[in-house]
Amino acid sequence: MTDSYKSTLSLIGRILLALMFITSGFGKLADLQGTAAYVASGGLPFPIALALLAGLLELFGGIALVIGFRVKLAGVLLGVFTLVASVAFHAYWAAPADQQYVTQLLFMKNLSVAGGLFLISALGAGPLSLDAARLKR
Repeated sequence: MTDSYKSTLSLIGRILLALMFITSGFGKLADLQGTAAYVASGGLPFPIALALLAGLLELFGGIALVIGFRVKLAGVLLGVFTLVASVAFHAYWAAPADQQYVTQLLFMKNLSVAGGLFLISALGAGPLSLDAARLKR
């Protein structure tokens, strides 16, 4: 594989993974009360604080992925967040029978996203990133 191929695909991969988090984070922060109500519906404590933290993590973690800044940390944090959110809000094993299929799809999608985030964390951002530019200096 050429360096150009790896550089381009790593950038595209980071952008595609980040889109989900940037849009979700922005949405959470734009409707903090609605997000807090959803957090509370999952039985979690401190819904306003958790909604704010989740929105900030998703927004800034997603931006970090796009620009390739500290992606090892961003990947781990977003990956763990995604796993926790999956268990808390996409527990298909406890969903009503008519909702299990879709809930299981969402759960499995999130497992795949977490896997991609852990790969980015392990392998780094690639050459087209702020992390690579910092290493060159």
